[in-house]
Amino acid sequence: MLSLQVRGVNFLKVLLVGGVFSVSTVFAQSGEKLDPALIKKGAGIFSQNCSPCHGPRMQDPQGAFDLRTFPPDQKPRFLNSVTKGKNQMPPWGGLLNADDIESLWAYVIAGEKP
Repeated sequence: MLSLQVRGVNFLKVLLVGGVFSVSTVFAQSGEKLDPALIKKGAGIFSQNCSPCHGPRMQDPQGAFDLRTFPPDQKPRFLNSVTKGKNQMPPWGGLLNADDIESLWAYVIAGEKP
């Protein structure tokens, strides 16, 4: 294991602790524990229905809103936007059921991050 000491600070430990804190913060802010199966289901739904506009893996700088930056504490806003549509995005509430939309939420929150 490579460890870098600068002025008495072990940067490997700082990076590891910071990384763990970052991941746990996402879950703490959303207040949800996300099931990996739900995330996987959401990824499939996203790939089929959302990626044409939001890009594969939520990475399309020319496309719609960058969902990788969606605030984890704004789940109601996400559910409402997907269900009823927003701006150029059509409503998906008639095509996706509540479980599908919950799966999308899990993918967006746990999925690809910038």
